[in-house]
Amino acid sequence: MSTSTPTPDAAVQHLLQADPVLANLIRQGRPIAPSPHEDLYLALLRAIVGQQISTKAAAAIWRKVQALFPPDGYPEPLALQEMTEEDLRTAGISRQKAGYLKSVADFALRDQLDHAHLSQLSDDDFTQHLTQIKGVGRWTAQMLQMFALDQPDVFAEGDLGVQNAMRRHYGLEETGRALLKRMTEIAEPWRPYRSLACKYLWQSLDNQPT
Repeated sequence: MSTSTPTPDAAVQHLLQADPVLANLIRQGRPIAPSPHEDLYLALLRAIVGQQISTKAAAAIWRKVQALFPPDGYPEPLALQEMTEEDLRTAGISRQKAGYLKSVADFALRDQLDHAHLSQLSDDDFTQHLTQIKGVGRWTAQMLQMFALDQPDVFAEGDLGVQNAMRRHYGLEETGRALLKRMTEIAEPWRPYRSLACKYLWQSLDNQPT
């Protein structure tokens, strides 16, 4: 997969012309700049911390997790592996998520999170690779593609924030598979910049993922 990232201006111009509803959100919103980074291990940890909780709660818990790893707050894989479940729970991490974080650390220790390799994989192969980790599903893989790798054309149709934003702005009343089908149809003209479209949808709710 190519990792070349289009210029923000080109992506914005495409979305402005492709969809009047989205164009209105973009004009009303704040500019969104790309912010890729190469630490997929850290991005995975943060994504797991943020699963099924609000952005604000996730940020607070992440700060507590960092405090467990002085002096710089970085959860090195070996140190995380050796951390007790009780220690992690003091930071607000559930027993289930503590196990997931340790699984990510194990994956990193086995050198399975190489940025150069993973950034070249297709969407399906990338998801298949990451979902070998207990606690990592398709949503988490998509968040890494959209944010850590800054890949331009990821559509997170299963994300509750994207669903809520599209229900609100497009007047969608469908549920279940019918909703996902309708969302995917609406998003088709956004290609090849669906990632940026999702980010503006999140921004419209003022609840961007971590």
